[in-house]
Amino acid sequence: MGDETTEPVMSESTAKVEAHDPGFPPKFLEFMRSGWAEDSLAVQPSTGSPRYAQRRAALSEQFPGETLVIPTGREKTRANDTDYPFRAGSDFAYLTGDLDPDSVLVLHPVGDGHDAVLYTKPRNSRETDDFFRSRDGELWVGRRATLTEKTSELGVETAVLSDLWPTLADCAPRRTRVLRGFDPEVDAAVLPWTERDEKDQKARDGRTRDQELATAIAELKLVKDPWEIEQLQDAIDATVRGFEDVARVLPADRGVRERLIEGVFGLRARYEGNDLGYSSIVGAGRHATILHWIRNDGMTVPGELLLMDMGVENRNLYTADVTRTVPVSGRFSPLQRDVYDIVHRSQQAGIDFIKPGVKFEDIHLTCMRVLAEGLADLGVLPVSVDEAMDPTSTIYRRWTLHSFGHMLGIDVHDCSQARKENYRDGVVAENYVLTVEPGLYFQAEDELVPAELRGIGVRIEDDVLVTATGTRVMSAGLPRSSAEVESWLDAQRAAGPRIPGA
Repeated sequence: MGDETTEPVMSESTAKVEAHDPGFPPKFLEFMRSGWAEDSLAVQPSTGSPRYAQRRAALSEQFPGETLVIPTGREKTRANDTDYPFRAGSDFAYLTGDLDPDSVLVLHPVGDGHDAVLYTKPRNSRETDDFFRSRDGELWVGRRATLTEKTSELGVETAVLSDLWPTLADCAPRRTRVLRGFDPEVDAAVLPWTERDEKDQKARDGRTRDQELATAIAELKLVKDPWEIEQLQDAIDATVRGFEDVARVLPADRGVRERLIEGVFGLRARYEGNDLGYSSIVGAGRHATILHWIRNDGMTVPGELLLMDMGVENRNLYTADVTRTVPVSGRFSPLQRDVYDIVHRSQQAGIDFIKPGVKFEDIHLTCMRVLAEGLADLGVLPVSVDEAMDPTSTIYRRWTLHSFGHMLGIDVHDCSQARKENYRDGVVAENYVLTVEPGLYFQAEDELVPAELRGIGVRIEDDVLVTATGTRVMSAGLPRSSAEVESWLDAQRAAGPRIPGA
């Protein structure tokens, strides 16, 4: 375990030889294993370790006497022998603060609670050639923390990853729950328990035991603590600066590639955060009507709109989610302004309506009615607003499609495994963080709208904290009204391009 004097190490060579790797004679291999000084990381206890312990304790209370297995996931192959950058599993990171791949958190039942053990890879032994030949050796990827160092930093007992497998083999399936879909070896090691009597089936509302574990973690994340709110604000503030970076390089009089905008924002995300919170949506012109346009292979056109849905994920994995739609030329046309202002009114109505205790569905309907009224004003709606809003119809959604927003946190669509009655069919509470993001999208090939509307897409999205009495718009650093957007764009262009950190 992590408090042992002698650290377990990888001693058996696991280096995979690729076709392009050079051969090494035995004398060289022997030479490489000698002459290395002992080193240690300057590890400080994480300020978040008590917080992670509290979260584990809250989860433990829900499953007395059961073994809980939460993996972070493996690195994923991008092509041949190259991997995608690893991003820790959100639930695992929420409970441990550990961002390394392959690790597995196990809560072992003890008395009325659980003992938490983090099973993780140890350092490569320098008595073998893995440290310089293996693709995850330290001369390739950098120093890995020892078990003791990781225990000191995260405040959780650690054990070598190879000890996990006999541990899981001894687990009784009917008393074990696994967060599945992250690690195929873990999934295979503990088969899901499916035998339930009729009464139990009804009580679980059809959810499996493993799904109940995922649900429990999701619902712990619904209410954000002060530290989490700080992390979200950090990510949002960086996102605001990223939008400013983009505005400063967006020409008013000529086209540029959507991928230029994607790349400029990505620079800010990598400089200030861990990475992007999700694939950036950069939709110029008719691409703005495609809800998840991430190919970003188009060009901006003066006179058209540019929709940008982008967010920075900060170094503790909390993400922003912000959308702005701007006129490339710097000024909205009268019709573009009409559409934009409808969306803005819808968003403002939703934000004004939110407070603790209001139904999630009622926030949605508040935003949607304003959109339906706007569609009627544009002459698009073929029926009355009331008819369009009728639950048996909702034909207004042809031009909006999505909900008013979603929960936000360590995932861009946070708490997605929560029970419907505690999320979509529930009420919002103080310290929830939501996006409010109505939109109108008139597809270029939609023959049911006037020709002049076709190809116009507008979404405005902000990140909103529910307070005791209402809301605080956490992304208020970016303007929202059409007039403010024009003035902001002017000011950013006048300031000129900038490089983060330069």
